[in-house]
Order: sequence, then C-alpha cells, then structure tokens
Amino acid sequence: MNNVMGLGRLASRIGHSALDLLFPPKCAGCGREGAYLCDVCIAESPKAPDTFGEGLESIIAPFQMQGAAREVVHRLKYNGLRVMAEPMGAAMAQHLQRHQMVPDIIVPVPLHRKRLRERGYNQAGLLAQVVAQWLGVTVDSKGLARIGYIGPQARTATREERKANVAGAFEAARDFSGLSVVVVDDVTTTGSTLEACALALRHAGASAVCGLTFAREI
Repeated sequence: MNNVMGLGRLASRIGHSALDLLFPPKCAGCGREGAYLCDVCIAESPKAPDTFGEGLESIIAPFQMQGAAREVVHRLKYNGLRVMAEPMGAAMAQHLQRHQMVPDIIVPVPLHRKRLRERGYNQAGLLAQVVAQWLGVTVDSKGLARIGYIGPQARTATREERKANVAGAFEAARDFSGLSVVVVDDVTTTGSTLEACALALRHAGASAVCGLTFAREI
C-alpha cells in the first residue's frame, strides 16, 4: 500500500512539474514566478495571534487576512484555483508543527451539500488533505456533517450573530472518543464556526480540539 501511495505521489509531482514548465506558477501576492505563494510574501505577511474558543484548546493561524494571504484565500475559495491549497496547507502544517501539536486526526469544516454543489469542492477539505499529508496523520473528510443550510458567515456582522448562525449546525458522524482533533478551515473571524465544530466533536468524545486556519480576520 505504501509503495502504491509513493508511486501516486511521484506521478503527481511529475505531472505538476510538466505543467510548471508550460505555465510557471506565479505568486498570488507579488507576481514573481516560481511559486503560488513566494517566500518573500510569506515572510512579509502579518502574523496572526493565537486565540481560544469554547470547546477549543486554541485557534491558530499563520497569517492575518490581508495582503498576499487574502489574495491566496480568495483565489482558492472564489476563483476555483484549487492548486492554492498546496502552499496554504503547507504553511498551516508548518505553523502547527511550530506549536508542537501532533493530532490524532484532522477534520475539515464541512460545507452543506447545497454549497458543495454550487462550488464543486470544499476548500477546507482540500487544505485538510495537505495538512494531513505534511504531518503524516489521518484526515477524515466526513467526520463532521453540516445539518441544515445557513447563509455565509461573511454576511453576519457581530460575534453574537455569527455564533447564532452556526449554533447546532454541525454534528459528528462518528465516535471520536479519546482522540485529539485539529479542525481545519480557510479563514476565521470570531471563531464561531470552529467553536460549533469543537462542541460537536467534544460531544462525540474528542479529548482535545484545536482550530487551524490559514488566515484570521483581525
């Protein structure tokens, strides 16, 4: 099985290399060729503070939601550029490692099936796959389910409105007894979505839950 997975990753890298020769990646922040998010933009992007939330050990994100970080998020989330998940997920995994956190399992914040049909993919799921690969841990893309359709969190202004918008919106689809879990999303503002996910995971037995996003609105 490991040999098959290794060959799959090798084939994927060869495919990406061939495409890079034809269409060299350009940094979303500064436009330099060579990477979708260059080292200079990573170094210069404002860093986000760690916070806490209900049911969460912590909420961490490498960057504030501005500049290059905002551009990368928008390209993944709204422009359909799924390739952006690679540099974003790598930065998230490295940030988690700096915090010396090694979870048992990675779980993405789920989209409601209506939103999933509209967008065609779950950006949190793509990020979770990359983070899990970097850390060498399991990802469960169906570990949480979103029940009932709610409008986008971006349309709600206050923390109280955001919290009410996602109250009871998630439920665990399996038993998480004794497991430490990292919940992955692209952006957090008040932490309400991550808190709602954490409460569902705790109810299913998770021993610890941490929220991990690429960027944080400050």
